[in-house]
Amino acid sequence: MSLNPAMLAIRFLLELVAICSFGVYGWRAFDSPWKFLLVAVLPLATATLWGTFAVPDDPSRDGNATVAVPGALRLALELAIFGGGAAALWAAGLPKWALASLAVIVVYLALAYDRFAWLLKA
Repeated sequence: MSLNPAMLAIRFLLELVAICSFGVYGWRAFDSPWKFLLVAVLPLATATLWGTFAVPDDPSRDGNATVAVPGALRLALELAIFGGGAAALWAAGLPKWALASLAVIVVYLALAYDRFAWLLKA
């Protein structure tokens, strides 16, 4: 189910929302000049973590891993980034967006159970 093109598109959108959420948090939670730095650094750091650590031969990616990690560690990273994005929206003073993001994440996680089972075995 998780390799369905619609599910891959949803996962991609969740990744983008999570990455952008850290930038929103940096902008809204800090005063100048820090906000200008954090609005760029937080999303960049999040995207770097997301793209760097991967399970070799992950069918939802190109199969290459810059830094190969076990499936359980990748699962923890994905949950931390998705959940962290929702938490960042909450901390930025946007609770409705945070709850909406969290609801989509929970539905995605329920539907992508096969991916998480694979990650726990990998």
